[in-house]
Amino acid sequence: MTLRADTVLDCEVRRAVNFNERRVDAIDMLVLHYTGMPDGEQALNWLCVEESQVSCHYLVHEDGRVVQMVPEACRAWHAGVSSWRGHEDINSRSVGIEIVNPGHEFGYPEFPEVQMAAVTALCADIVERNRIEPRNVVGHSDVAPGRKQDPGEKFDWKRLHEAGIGLLVDPAPVSGGRFLSEGESGTPVAALQSMLAMYGYGIEASGDFDMKTRQCVTAFQQHFRQERVDGVADSSTMDTLYRLLQLVLVA
Repeated sequence: MTLRADTVLDCEVRRAVNFNERRVDAIDMLVLHYTGMPDGEQALNWLCVEESQVSCHYLVHEDGRVVQMVPEACRAWHAGVSSWRGHEDINSRSVGIEIVNPGHEFGYPEFPEVQMAAVTALCADIVERNRIEPRNVVGHSDVAPGRKQDPGEKFDWKRLHEAGIGLLVDPAPVSGGRFLSEGESGTPVAALQSMLAMYGYGIEASGDFDMKTRQCVTAFQQHFRQERVDGVADSSTMDTLYRLLQLVLVA
């Protein structure tokens, strides 16, 4: 099978082996990852061997080079066990981009400017061609809270949003006041869980602030309130989530 680039942007091509047919008709999600490996070449090689059991549609190197590895028409294996807005086979409905960054395990450096520029341009192209709505531009941590934490709190979601990609509001300032944390229970916890689920996270409104709730709050903070990522639903986190939902409800 000959792989031809789907994007009109400058792009290298290197065919991965781990992919199959999509199980849905349309692409309606874009999922962003970091590679979480010491360097880009090691990550690229790993994504190209059967042993890894993973792949992605695109990889973006630290110097801005873009590599396409799986045709967008096919199902790459990048999201794993995941869910978003009630859907579980995220691989079948998404395009996956791996961004070269060693991640939290290896020091988690900033994403270089040239890399962020390339990621932004690639995302804009994918979103426009596939008509992906803003709420469905997510991180791996959003669709797999607790299991994954990429692309993490250093990723510049604001830059993407300013380019018309993804949904975002200015996060409320971190301050004191009432907060919810693991071990608590009751109606306020159920309301928090309902709000997270309404936005897209895979969580039920049990009323118990359990480990899964903490993981979802952490994932939300890594994407939408990056100043403090601690899994505690403080007033800043709650206000930011509420204003995001207002955008969704009026859309």
